[in-house]
Amino acid sequence: MAAPTVQPPRVPDLPQGIGSFRFLFFSQLLKRPVCAGKIKDRIGKLTDLVFALKEPYPEAVGIVLEFGWGKPTQFIPWERVVKVEDDAVFVRPPETGGVYPPFVDQPGWMLVDAHLMGRTILDMDGRRTEVVNDVHLLEAKGHLLLVHVDTSMNGILRRWGLGKLKWVKDEFISWKYVQPLSVEDAVATDKVSLSVTRRQMLDLPSEDLADALEELEGEEQEALFSALDSEKAAETLLEAEPRAQRQLIADLRKERARLILSEMSVPQLAKLFSVLPHDDATELMEVLSPEDASRIRAILSEREATAGALMSPEFVAVSPDTRVGSLLEQIRKSKSEPEAISYVYVVNQEGHTLTGVVDLRELVLAADDAPVSSIMTSPVVSVEENDVQDDIAAVFAKYHYRMIPIVDAQDRILGVIRSNEIMAGTASRKE
Repeated sequence: MAAPTVQPPRVPDLPQGIGSFRFLFFSQLLKRPVCAGKIKDRIGKLTDLVFALKEPYPEAVGIVLEFGWGKPTQFIPWERVVKVEDDAVFVRPPETGGVYPPFVDQPGWMLVDAHLMGRTILDMDGRRTEVVNDVHLLEAKGHLLLVHVDTSMNGILRRWGLGKLKWVKDEFISWKYVQPLSVEDAVATDKVSLSVTRRQMLDLPSEDLADALEELEGEEQEALFSALDSEKAAETLLEAEPRAQRQLIADLRKERARLILSEMSVPQLAKLFSVLPHDDATELMEVLSPEDASRIRAILSEREATAGALMSPEFVAVSPDTRVGSLLEQIRKSKSEPEAISYVYVVNQEGHTLTGVVDLRELVLAADDAPVSSIMTSPVVSVEENDVQDDIAAVFAKYHYRMIPIVDAQDRILGVIRSNEIMAGTASRKE
């Protein structure tokens, strides 16, 4: 599997509070003069940068100056850096005068040149992929963050002073995928590896992996998802938000898709297919068995049924001034089915607009001469004629009514829908 390469991060992906920013390459800073005060006060050349391993990106903690010939190094804390210019890095002189102290490694620190430049990047299976030719940095409001490594030929050209001869597209690997190294363990190997291994990912909860996928885009996202086995990929895909689901499905090869979808039940597949573009859903249907594809189409068809298509015209509606006794007499003489009179709906005489509802059990306990407006409940829980079946089921699940009226945009009652019908259809799809 190729290493995941990405373009420079967008501002929203950066740590909060960073504000204005610019990108730099380590090769551009390497051997740049370091001046304590003015340009004439040169104290050496930048030999290395030291970063502390932090989340989400390592942050520079200092500059290392080496002088060779057995002379001691100097370490300049990053808070002493005044500004980074094209011709020099300007720092404040040491507080105590003289020279800066020698570099002494600290736990959790890493040197860019010593521990990253020229190292081999390994993929998640331990196969060789690319070499770190440069490091991509972000400078913002006094901070310097390490955000990518560059494995393209351009990195070598920059190190040779030929950065203007950019021959190919930069190939960035996000720091999120590079295994952090420290001074003490870097000397043992000339390789670095992608930070998330297959074994580690199998141990992560699917919802956590889904959250991670939603934060990534493009090749980064594809690389992480492709490292999951079929079972874990299926679990993670079902946990992801619809936007991420659509992105991941669009990048799947047919055989990979077949293996992942085979780990899902028919209801899970139907839920996934319901958020996909029509062309993607149609293409994925081809990798399923004819029986499963047929069942999924039936489920999707039911889910697309609207309240208007499912409603019944059998209901009782009266005006607000109708007396309870008169209404009960009318109901006794009618030949309506019992389920049609679970509730009586109160509508105004101008436009048949729904204004209230009365439960039949409350009706029989009320005084005969009371107007229904005095015992009705208002406003009325209703659904609109274009609401789909799953949305209607959610209303029934929330309010536990036996019947719900269907209204148009002007709140005029059009019909009713019964809980036993809508909930039975929903339950059958979960089997």
